[in-house]
Amino acid sequence: MQLAGRKKEHLRSVVAGGVSLLASLRVCLAAEARPSPPSSSIFAPSSTPASEIFHLSLLVYAITGAIFLVVGGLLFYVVLRYRARPGDAYREPVQVYGSSHIELAWTVIPVLIVIVLFLSTARVIFAIQDAPKPGSALDVSVVGHQFWWEFRYPDLGIVTANELHVPVSDPSHPTPTYLKLMSADVVHSFWVPELAGKTDLIPDRENAMWLDPHRPGVYLGQCAQFCGIEHAKMLLRVYVDTPEQFAAWVADQRRPGNQDPAVAAGRRVFETQACMNCHTVAGTAATGRFGPDLTHLMSRSTIASGAALNTPQNLREWIKEPDEFKQGSLMPAMQLSDQQLDELVAYLSTLN
Repeated sequence: MQLAGRKKEHLRSVVAGGVSLLASLRVCLAAEARPSPPSSSIFAPSSTPASEIFHLSLLVYAITGAIFLVVGGLLFYVVLRYRARPGDAYREPVQVYGSSHIELAWTVIPVLIVIVLFLSTARVIFAIQDAPKPGSALDVSVVGHQFWWEFRYPDLGIVTANELHVPVSDPSHPTPTYLKLMSADVVHSFWVPELAGKTDLIPDRENAMWLDPHRPGVYLGQCAQFCGIEHAKMLLRVYVDTPEQFAAWVADQRRPGNQDPAVAAGRRVFETQACMNCHTVAGTAATGRFGPDLTHLMSRSTIASGAALNTPQNLREWIKEPDEFKQGSLMPAMQLSDQQLDELVAYLSTLN
């Protein structure tokens, strides 16, 4: 009887172990199936400008790495070969008064290295800047503000903020996106590492850059130039859409703002407080240009230029106390009552 009981216990433990193993495998497989989160690695280029810069960086790393190994190796050899030994205090070392061959080598070799790096860099710069613009290109005007991004699509009649949507560029049918970069206040810098290099946005000056993403997905970037206290939270996202996704997004963005009668109280709060002085909602009296266009606010994944996820709770806290998310933000605290906050958030949550 005792032997049978032990066998049953052993069988139960084996079955429990198997179930646990299957559960672990299921969790691992589910984790593998999840899409990888967006990244901003300079080592994963997904656009022609980024690929050109990446290949140039590999050449620079190879040359500088070789220099490091040579210099480090010689230093290690000298330290080991000519280290202090017993009796050296009373012996004068061999006096060497220079070598024309060595001096010529450490002058000519660095000059050749600088020439190679200069020519390689110049080739990449001109290849990117002088690339011909095809007729199928999409034009977008980018305006940097403290501390958010404004994106205008002049040919499509669309204005949005912080999240740039562009079509994927198929090599058989290239659809690059050309960006005209401007600043509304101080110097900013537009940088999405996987799509292109850094380009500054300078007041009273127009700069330009282009990108031709090869893979659909979400690409992260941010302002790469110190522009004030919240420079680090001036983030941006580039959504690279398939042609069908981009066409659907354009159709949605062209619609006027939702005017649901069920949230009329929140709309009144928006239009009677200072909100409408800074923000635009198409189809209403709100035509402010100091803050982001809110016509399709809920179509964005984040608020406060990527500082927080776009949820009703975060939206409420952002309106109530912007400094909790971005200290130094130029958006003022509206000093609204709890009821006004609830009504306003209910209204903004319908703008999709």
